[in-house]
Amino acid sequence: MKINQDTVLRGKKVTLVPYTAAHVPRYHEWMQSEELQRLTASEPLSLEQEYEMQRSWRDDADKCTFIVLDSELWPGQEEENSMVGDVNLFLTNTEDPTVGEIEIMIAEPSCRGRGFGKEATLLMMAYGVRKLGITKFEAKIGQENEASICMFKKLHFKEVAVNSIFQEVTLRLDVSDQERQWLLEQTKHVEEKSYAELKQPAGVQDS
Repeated sequence: MKINQDTVLRGKKVTLVPYTAAHVPRYHEWMQSEELQRLTASEPLSLEQEYEMQRSWRDDADKCTFIVLDSELWPGQEEENSMVGDVNLFLTNTEDPTVGEIEIMIAEPSCRGRGFGKEATLLMMAYGVRKLGITKFEAKIGQENEASICMFKKLHFKEVAVNSIFQEVTLRLDVSDQERQWLLEQTKHVEEKSYAELKQPAGVQDS
């Protein structure tokens, strides 16, 4: 999705940046993990296939993707060294374009259990509500991924279905006026910035 290609969402713990070709090698490295393949129901891809996937995700109108960076490390360190995961929003319900399916992955084991996933999910949800007109969120999570199911329930999602064949739980949140206010309150600290400007070396944008 091209709408977010110059968007940076900076929170307290995490910063969301657009998924670019520069992120692919680290992302590809993550996805060699059998644990992550299992948790995300993904098949391993070659590096070239991963580059193709990144290009299609950038161009597809029904996919919004951000890479999750550690706010303590970036800006400052190289983005590839600050990456902790990704967050996605899929607008694939043709009957109702206001439904967004949300996915969060904190790939770096040292960054799990520290609130990174929660803040990244809140940032993406608020972006979806404000910029993409989302009024209903769904999350499909493997039954064994108890930490992720628990996190979504803390964000007011309700379990609506269990698929025993795929061993998957579907959770849902309808964004009422009250939920919208709560979501915007939870993310009022977030700064939206230009990715192009933040990527420039210090002093360049002043010239």
